[in-house]
Parts: sequence; C-alpha cells; structure tokens
Amino acid sequence: MRSKNVARLALAAGVAAVVLSASGVTAAGASTAKTSASRVSMVPISAAGVSQAQAQPGRCHTSALAARAGRVDAGAGQRYAPLVLTNVSSKTCWVYGYVGLIMIDGRGDVLRTRTRRDGTTPRKVTLRPRASAYTKVHWTEVRSGREAACPASARVIILPPDEVNAHLEIPFTAAPCDDGRLDVSPLAPGTHP
Repeated sequence: MRSKNVARLALAAGVAAVVLSASGVTAAGASTAKTSASRVSMVPISAAGVSQAQAQPGRCHTSALAARAGRVDAGAGQRYAPLVLTNVSSKTCWVYGYVGLIMIDGRGDVLRTRTRRDGTTPRKVTLRPRASAYTKVHWTEVRSGREAACPASARVIILPPDEVNAHLEIPFTAAPCDDGRLDVSPLAPGTHP
C-alpha cells in the first residue's frame, strides 16, 4: 500500500513538473516562456524514492518461519524455555508482538492452554534470512487448587503474531499446571535471553 502511495506521489510530482514546465515556470518561480514557441521538457522522476519504499521489509508470514524449542531451565517447580522463530525465506522480514500457543497431547488432542502475555512492551524485530527471534515461555509444574494432575503436552502449535490462517507445530514436552497456563514474553532478537 505504501509503495503504491509513493508511486502515485512520484507520478503526481512528474505531472506537476510537466505542467509547470509547459507554462514556462521553473522551480524558482521564474518564467522561461519564449515568444516564438514554448518547449516542454520532461523532468525525470527519481526511481530511488520508489525503490526504497518497495525495498522496506514486510511482516514475516508463517510460511517464512521455522520454529524450535530451546533448552528447558527448571527450578523449584518453575520451568522456562525459549521458543525460537527463524526466518527461512530469502527476504528480510519483521515480527512484532506475542505468539499464540496451543498445546497438544500425545494422542493429538488439544489441551487447555491459557497463554498469558507478560506485559512487556513489544518492539519490532527485523529478521534477515536465517536470523531468529525468541519468546521466553514460563510455566509452573506445581499443582494448585483442586488440580489432581497437570496434563502433559507432546507438541505445541505456535501462531506467529498477526497470523491467523497458518501455524507452526513442533515437539514440546511440558506439564503446565494452573489450567495449562503459559506466560510468554514479546518476541526479541536472538535465540535466548
């Protein structure tokens, strides 16, 4: 959309330059009209402005990403693991915000998953080809309330930010308690904190 607006603006500037040139007015406002015949000269439109706008990277779509889970760190019933998204396309793109997560058990059934954002302000992360961004996932394996057991996941579906029609699915072994609560941070550059 932005590149169309830049192209339209460049076209309008070119048309204005032709009109002004035909009427004998220069950029400085002085008249260049001749008494015999007026000349119309074309003013070249710089393609650099248009190509720079077109070269801006777009949002990373699911098809441009691969996912993997990093090493799980454990302590006092708490678990932390990075989920890493890597740009596998040949073009630079960006991600912004939080992932969505859905856990799946060993039979392929969806488990209750409550993905909670940690409240950190997200920032845009630009990913060159083969570059990565991660989200830090936290969960507890300590039962609370009336929980008799915490269901174990075998896989996790990852929904990259702003993607609704496609997802990534990777192995992910966890047994989050508190009704399947997973706390996530916004995507950040790199593969781990």
